[in-house]
Amino acid sequence: MLNTEILVRAYQYMCYARYMAETYENNRTVCKYVHSTSRGHEAIQLAAAFQLQPQDFVSPYYRDESILLGLGFTPYQLMLQLLAKGNDIFTGGREYYAHPNYKGADKPTIIHQSSATGMQAIPTTGLAQGIQYLEKIKSGHLKKGNKGELPVVICSLGDASITEGEVSEAFQFAVLKQLPIIYLVQDNNWGISVSAEEARAMNAFEFAAGFKGMHRIQVDGSDFDASYEVMKQICDFVRKERKPYLVHAQVPLLGHHTSGVRKEFYRDGEDLDKHQQHDPGPKLRAKLLYKGVKEDELISIEKQAADFIAQEFEKAMNAPEPDPSTADEYVFVPTTITEEKGTRNPATGEKILMVDAALFAIREIMEQYPEALLYGQDVGRRLGGVFREAATLAEKFGDHRVFNTAIQEAYIVGSTVGLSALGLKPIVEVQFADYIYPGLNQLVTEVAKSCYLSNGKFPVSVILRVPIGAYGGGGPYHSGSVESTLLSIKGIKVVYPSNAADMKGLMKAAFYDPNPVIMLEHKGLYWSKVPGTEEAKMTEPSSDYIIPLGKANVILKADDDLTNAGDTCCIITYGMGVYWAKAAAKNFPGKIEILDLRTLYPLDEELIYSSVKKHGKCLVLTEEQQNNSFAEALSGRISSNCFSFLDAPVAVLGALNLPAVPMNIHLEKAMLPSPEKVIAALDKLLSY
Repeated sequence: MLNTEILVRAYQYMCYARYMAETYENNRTVCKYVHSTSRGHEAIQLAAAFQLQPQDFVSPYYRDESILLGLGFTPYQLMLQLLAKGNDIFTGGREYYAHPNYKGADKPTIIHQSSATGMQAIPTTGLAQGIQYLEKIKSGHLKKGNKGELPVVICSLGDASITEGEVSEAFQFAVLKQLPIIYLVQDNNWGISVSAEEARAMNAFEFAAGFKGMHRIQVDGSDFDASYEVMKQICDFVRKERKPYLVHAQVPLLGHHTSGVRKEFYRDGEDLDKHQQHDPGPKLRAKLLYKGVKEDELISIEKQAADFIAQEFEKAMNAPEPDPSTADEYVFVPTTITEEKGTRNPATGEKILMVDAALFAIREIMEQYPEALLYGQDVGRRLGGVFREAATLAEKFGDHRVFNTAIQEAYIVGSTVGLSALGLKPIVEVQFADYIYPGLNQLVTEVAKSCYLSNGKFPVSVILRVPIGAYGGGGPYHSGSVESTLLSIKGIKVVYPSNAADMKGLMKAAFYDPNPVIMLEHKGLYWSKVPGTEEAKMTEPSSDYIIPLGKANVILKADDDLTNAGDTCCIITYGMGVYWAKAAAKNFPGKIEILDLRTLYPLDEELIYSSVKKHGKCLVLTEEQQNNSFAEALSGRISSNCFSFLDAPVAVLGALNLPAVPMNIHLEKAMLPSPEKVIAALDKLLSY
C-alpha cells in the first residue's frame, strides 16, 4: 500500500493541474497560444514521473504537463512556455506549451519534442539504443543513480498515435534489440474528433501483442494508486531486465483537445459526463479521506494550490517577452573546423577512388572515436553497402558498431536524435537518394529543429550519407537528385563532394561538426566508371586532412588577359556537373573558370560573387531537374548581388523537367546535362 505522503503529494499536483487548466480557460485572451492540458490524465502521468530519477530519460507529449509537475518543474516555469515568454527555460518562447527539453543533473533528461503525433517514438527509442550501446562498451560514461541504478527511458504517447507507421518502426527496433524503454500509452478514446472506434481496429495493448518480445500491461490510468504500483513495477523491471515494455493506461479526457479545438465542438453531453465520472482528482480525494486524511487538510491543500497558481500566473504574465533580435539564434551551434588543415596531396600517397575515400575516412574516425557508430540498410558485415562503401568496417569494428537495419528510413534518420543526446556520433546511410522521403518526417520535424527549439541544448550531431545521382541506366528509383528538397529544410548542412580528396576532407569535417550534416555522394563518381570522371580519383590525403564546410574551390582558372578583355565566363557547379564543365571548357581555352561548390549549405557566397563579378558572365550547372531548383534559386541570388557587374543574364542548365530519370540509357542521356549541352550554353553566354 502507498504511504499517505505520496498520495498527498500527488493530490497537490492534481490540484495544480486543475487550477492551471481553469486559469487558462478563464484567461483565454491572455493565453492566446494554442495549448493542451493534462486534465483527466493526471494520475498516470504523476505515477510515471514519481518513478523517474536524474539518470533517466523521458519524452512527454503535448498533454503531459502533469509529468512535468511531477518531475519538479514549477507551474511558473510551465506558464512561461504557455505564454511564450523570453525566460521560458525550455525554448525561450519558441515552442508550444508542454513541449519541454531539459538537460540538468537534478532531473531526467528530456530531448526536444515536436507536436507531430507519434514522432517522438523514434528519437526516444534512439535514446534507449544509445544507452544499450554505452552499457556494452563505455559503461563508465553512463550516468547511474545513487545506488547504481541503471537508466530507463519513458516515451509517452497518446493512443491515437499508435496508428502511425513510425511508431511501429520504433517498436520493431525496440523488440529486435531488446532496449530498456517503456512506451506509456495514454488512451482517452479520442484523436481530436475521431473516436477510437472510427480510427483503429485495436488498442495499443492489443497492437503490442504483434511485436514479439514487447512486454505489456494495462492499467486504469485514472486511479493513482493502481497507476503508481504498475509504473513502479515496470520501471523496476526495465531497470533490471533491460527489456521493452508497453503500458496501456485508460484515462478520461476532461479538457479540450487543445484550446483551439474545444470539446463542445464534437462531443455530446453523454460522452462528457461519462468521462467526468473518472476524474482522477475526486478518486484520489476519496482515497485520502478513506486513509484518514481530514477534510480540513484537503480543503487547505486545495486553497493553497488555488492561491499558488494565481500567484504563479500573475508572475508569468508580467515576465518579459523574448528579445526579437534573438530570433535567429541557435539554428546551429558553432563548429571548431574553420580552416583547411592537413596534407591534401602527400608525396607518397596513392590515388584512390571516391568510394574508398569515404571508407577510409570513416575507418579512421572509428579507430579514434569509440562513440562513432555506422548503420543503415545493408552496410553490415555481409555486404558493406550496395556500393561497398562500408566494406570491411563491420569485420574491423564489430557488429555492435557497424550493423544493418531493416528498411526503416524514418528510424535510421530519427534515432540519431537520441544517440546524439547521449554524446554518441552516429553515421547513418539511406541506401539511395530516391528513398530518403520516408525519412523526411524525422529529418524535418525532429533532427533539423532540435537545436533551435532547445536553445542549443540538443544539437543533433549526425552524418547522413545519401548516394545520389544518375549513373547509366539506374532507372527511375535509383537515379534521382534531391538536393533542392533537402536545402529547403533549415537547420541542416548539405555537402556534395566531387572527388576523393574532397570526400575525405569533408567527411572528417562533417564528423566534427556538432550539427546534422548530409553527405550527398554521387554514385557515378564513386568508382569513376562513368566516362570522363577519371579525375574523381585522387591521391589519398593524410589522416588529419580536413576541409571546413562552406568553402568552395576554384578547380579551373581563366586566363587573366582574357578576363580583363571581358571574354571569360564562370561556371558554378558541383558533383557530376564538375566533369561536364571540365569537358566543355576544353572547347574554350582560357575562357572558363570552374567553381566547385563542395558544400551547398553553408554556401561560399563570397567566392561565388567574387568570381561572377570578375567575369561578368555566369552559368549555374546542376544535375537536378532545372525548374524551381537550388540552381535557379542560386542564379537569382547571384543576379541580385552582382547585378551591376553582369554582362549577360545568369544562365542555368539542369536536367529536363521530368518526374523521374528514365531507365533507357539514351533517354537518360537526353534528360541529363552533358558536355555538349554545356558547350551550347557557354557559346550563348560568351557571345554577349
